[in-house]
Amino acid sequence: MTSGRIDHAALAIAAPPDTLYAAFADPAQLVQWLPPGSMTGRVLVYDFRVGGRYRIELAYAVDNAAGKTTQHSDISAGTFLALEPGRRIVQSVEFESTDAAFAGEMRMTWTLAPTATGTLVTVIAESPPPGIRQADHETGLRESLANLARFVQ
Repeated sequence: MTSGRIDHAALAIAAPPDTLYAAFADPAQLVQWLPPGSMTGRVLVYDFRVGGRYRIELAYAVDNAAGKTTQHSDISAGTFLALEPGRRIVQSVEFESTDAAFAGEMRMTWTLAPTATGTLVTVIAESPPPGIRQADHETGLRESLANLARFVQ
């Protein structure tokens, strides 16, 4: 990992942890809620098991957006490091980019904590690349969580 920075977001969602975990485990569901803002997603590889690899492309819907991988897209790849059904997902993430500002591995942890009315979903990104501004990253994480809430409710 490249830095000590930690980006995070959390949202209480009116759905049980198992429903939220399933929305992450199924790549067809994942691409419906994960892309923040007006982005769209495409799963290129998705082996949802500990040690399994994934590769996902997120594409920007606006022409003036600058992607990390291509002019209008970000491709990230990594490994699932820990999977605790209904509780926690830990993954490594690396962007495919020729720009050193986006190089390096970050670790993302998604925690699903049951509450009286559903689940508190918390996402923590450890050591994101320095080319990703913290405020922008946290906004994107919040947008993904809001998308997840709409998707399961």
